[in-house]
Amino acid sequence: MAATKTPGFSDAEKAAAKERVKELKRGEDREAGRQDLLAKIAEMDDRDGPLAQRVHEIVTAAAPELDPKTWYGMPAYTNKDGKLVAWFKPSAKFKDRYASFGFEQAATVDDGTMWPIAYALTFDLSAADEKRLAELVKKAAG
Repeated sequence: MAATKTPGFSDAEKAAAKERVKELKRGEDREAGRQDLLAKIAEMDDRDGPLAQRVHEIVTAAAPELDPKTWYGMPAYTNKDGKLVAWFKPSAKFKDRYASFGFEQAATVDDGTMWPIAYALTFDLSAADEKRLAELVKKAAG
């Protein structure tokens, strides 16, 4: 039987892994993490960049105790223990039609026996969307 070749990692996945190695080498310096996050937002296109900036403003206002940083080259936020709480994935990262905002295990978003951990974000968040995102972030931060 002939062996089949698997496609392996995409270029975007390889780039994300390289970003993660850089992040791990950087360590837990809050200001360096914030600067990395802002630099990544500045590199984003005209659709993702303004949305990422607005999400960053909402997150930092709702939960100033979370540390901004990057995670696999994407904006992310960790708690005082260094555990990942939330992340923003731009649409262009993996050629998706929408950006995403999600929560990780350290986020306290539990609600009964089932709850969402990621949200699709369009590029025109309403005031109600922003309010809901702020509420979710506050809850996630604990």
